[in-house]
Amino acid sequence: MRFLHAALVAALVMPCAALAQVEIRMAVLRVDEPGRPPASRLDLPPEDLGFAGARLGTSDNATTGQFMGQSFVTDEVTATHETAAGKMQEIVASGVRLVVTLADEETTLALADAAGDEVLVFNARARGDALRGEDCRANLLHTAPSRAMVTDALAQFLMWKRWDDWFLIEGSHPADRALADAYRRAATKFGARIVEERTFEDTGGARATDSGLVQIQARMPTFTQRAAQHDVVVAADETGIFAAYLPYHTWEARPVAGSAGLSPLSWHPAMEMWGGMQFQSRFEKLAQRPSREEDYQVWLAMRAVGEAATRTQSAEMAVLRDYMLGDEFQLGGFKGQPLTWRDWDGQLRQPILLASGDIVTSVSPQSEYLHQVSQLDTLGIDRPETACQIERQ
Repeated sequence: MRFLHAALVAALVMPCAALAQVEIRMAVLRVDEPGRPPASRLDLPPEDLGFAGARLGTSDNATTGQFMGQSFVTDEVTATHETAAGKMQEIVASGVRLVVTLADEETTLALADAAGDEVLVFNARARGDALRGEDCRANLLHTAPSRAMVTDALAQFLMWKRWDDWFLIEGSHPADRALADAYRRAATKFGARIVEERTFEDTGGARATDSGLVQIQARMPTFTQRAAQHDVVVAADETGIFAAYLPYHTWEARPVAGSAGLSPLSWHPAMEMWGGMQFQSRFEKLAQRPSREEDYQVWLAMRAVGEAATRTQSAEMAVLRDYMLGDEFQLGGFKGQPLTWRDWDGQLRQPILLASGDIVTSVSPQSEYLHQVSQLDTLGIDRPETACQIERQ
């Protein structure tokens, strides 16, 4: 409400001539990834994944923009890995200079390079730490949290619970190994002990067969048998192959966290605190379904642009970028505190929700973890650690 109120006051004192309509164009480029379906049919991606968040963000921007002489237009573009770079070039050729991408780590990097220095790209899906580190780009900002952020968020809660001893199970795919590395880093950072590690090999095959549950019920207890004494099982399964089957199937009765059980998320459809119900109800009215992380992360990108445009009274990409990365920028994200950008790696600071099933169990950073600049910088790669060498301003 503070942001909207400020915009209304500015509009009342502004001369009518200054309210000539200015159009701010954006695009959302979603790269659809073929592959095995999720473990549960409830997790099948909706056709408007991400685009629904863009529509809500565009609508929210227009609410403020109408008082400021600004209009917002968003193009929705789908692509495959093979066509993504060409689609980005078409977007840029059409004059759009603000693009939100939903793609994997490799494709996100390629799209940022294809866009060029005159385009600002918002990564709303890829969590790779290298994108914020050695592979960072001056034209790339991130509304999706990094792997380091989500693993730190979970680690803080597990340490608060005094579940210090972890049994780490990782998948056999590269993304799973990268997530496991992030959990190892988080364990070292916060003082947890990984007492044993195992790799769950993806052997392929169908999971939704008549005998599937029988095989899972037999395999998972055997796979987790005779592990070192541990407080919690931490699953690193970004690919979504095995973690969903761990709860209630481990050999010993232990809680499961990470890619199943208690999971760190940027958003959850049960979030109600700090005005979150307002976001949920508006989203559900628009999309006729609950919100997902991708929707929220795209919405954040749209609203960051809208907030910067309101404050600067500009539609120029460079002006909006510089304001967003500056000290004055703040974005309301229904998470209890303003969200801001890290100027050293382009990451949006944000709390991480810890959800289990249908409820939000906790929110990190946990209150016990303090920081000299921002408590949110206890999550993820801090300035002294960054491998990003780009000077953004």
